[in-house]
Amino acid sequence: MPDLWMPGAQRLDIGGHGTMDGGPAKAIAHVTWDRNATAAKPQALVPYENLRTYFSSNPAGKAVAPHILWDPFTGRICQFAPANSRTKSLADRPGGTRTNRAGRVVIQVEALFFPYCKVNGKVYARLADTPCKGWPELQAWVQSWGVPNAWPNGRPESCTRNATTWASTSGWYPHKAVPENDHTDPGSWPAFVGAPAAEAPKFEPFPGSSFFMRGTAPALGKTSAVFTAMGRRLIAKGFGRYYTVGPGPRLGQADVDAYEAYQRSLRYTGTAAKWPPGKTSWDLLQVPNV
Repeated sequence: MPDLWMPGAQRLDIGGHGTMDGGPAKAIAHVTWDRNATAAKPQALVPYENLRTYFSSNPAGKAVAPHILWDPFTGRICQFAPANSRTKSLADRPGGTRTNRAGRVVIQVEALFFPYCKVNGKVYARLADTPCKGWPELQAWVQSWGVPNAWPNGRPESCTRNATTWASTSGWYPHKAVPENDHTDPGSWPAFVGAPAAEAPKFEPFPGSSFFMRGTAPALGKTSAVFTAMGRRLIAKGFGRYYTVGPGPRLGQADVDAYEAYQRSLRYTGTAAKWPPGKTSWDLLQVPNV
């Protein structure tokens, strides 16, 4: 039998264990999301100790505690219930699937993270951008319980909430992809260790602000391709109304207007929303490699 308690994790058993209903083994990816920050107004990450105490000692915290609290910045992990017990981190509506029990195991993992948290002076927009310390060991322990390294309802970045898949298929499910739940976390998650590099999409790295200060002059070679790919992503994000032609191969006013509108949608204001693009908004736009 696999280890009920993850080796190397701190064990703080909160009791109140409950049996499972059986079926496909699952793991649920959550983030704590205990502060609402923005790109324009990042906030300091809540200390790990605060969340550990909340889940282990506060009655309200115990009522929603996961199996695992994971700090991706330091690799610290605390476990509050054995793997074969249900926890209560998922909404469970009367009469439907018992979400917290719907499998041989339903191992719930809360990553200590919220978008635009600040740690040691650096801002992190996505969980996948953090150091992800401890992830290989956590993944291996979850896998030992029969949870495959797969996302049946899709990765957190683009998942569905398909109840049929949930009922029939083992794997990792983002909180956003669980039936009866309306949360939108975790937003992203680290790639599975040992997965082919092709699993992660390839995006054009930020070329620096000066790259975009080319006016309306013709763009040649890769420069033209980057401008065109950027415009297509802006259209895909819902800012196509600014284009009457294109996008590309020239960098024009439509690109500037669309990008500034996109940055405002990220809650940038004032000069922070103005052209040229910054690294954070560029990375979130996810322009494909060209």
